[in-house]
Amino acid sequence: MKRSFLVALTFLAAAGFAGAQMTKPSTDVLGAHLNYGRGCTACHSPHSGASGNGNAKSADPASGVTSLWGEDVSSLYGKTITTGGGKFVEVLPASMSATTPDVAGMLTCLGCHDGNYAPRAMMKNKVYEPLPATYGISNSIPTLMGNNGTSTASYVNEHPMGLSAKISCGGSSNWDCAQSNGVISMKGANSSRFVTNYGFFVQPGNYNNSAVVVCTTCHDPHVMNVVSVTNSSTSGLPAGTYSTMFFLRAPYNPNDTNPLSNQTAQFCRQCHADKSNEMNGSSARTVF
Repeated sequence: MKRSFLVALTFLAAAGFAGAQMTKPSTDVLGAHLNYGRGCTACHSPHSGASGNGNAKSADPASGVTSLWGEDVSSLYGKTITTGGGKFVEVLPASMSATTPDVAGMLTCLGCHDGNYAPRAMMKNKVYEPLPATYGISNSIPTLMGNNGTSTASYVNEHPMGLSAKISCGGSSNWDCAQSNGVISMKGANSSRFVTNYGFFVQPGNYNNSAVVVCTTCHDPHVMNVVSVTNSSTSGLPAGTYSTMFFLRAPYNPNDTNPLSNQTAQFCRQCHADKSNEMNGSSARTVF
């Protein structure tokens, strides 16, 4: 009897994980970044930078030098944005030729997603994805920073980002991880258990041998609605394809019908260790 119960329990656990995985969606993985059918060339230009896309607003010699970027971001050069409640000040690079991680990690994104300094391009300032009813929204979610429905030209209610937004190890609020030359290793007792329970999918920028938060730390601009998990040291989840939203780099599905699902909280806990189960004595793992 006990053996039968154990087999049934194992089957249910496996079924729970299998239910968390999904087949590839019928919509293109680029999602909103298909840019109303224009596709890759809405952001990248195979020739001549922003001029090749017919979008050059200034004679910028650095246009197109990073990732064949075809948007004109010159209006953002050297601008100061203050995030995280006013605690994190970022002076944006003065050129696309700069070698800091906020070039590909912030300038490129803000070229379309800034509603203050930068042109809107084709942005409608509304989220493209259907949102779950549990969000309880009364208006469309804005997508332009510096013009997000509050004070125009203010970024203080945005998540900390920039070269001063450092990710640390140790202490009462951070993971028991190790950092070397800006690379984080989740090898401590609690952090390694978290990797087993969920994973570590974020990709911090590297500035002066320190891990820093940029837009692409959390977001993968090329895949909007799925994330592929392989059997590797970065995650203990079963290999497969998982749902995500908002171009996030890890399983994140507020549409999950399980009221006990904690996968969206797990995404944030990748950096916010003090809010994790592992740091607070709970044995709970990732629930889908």
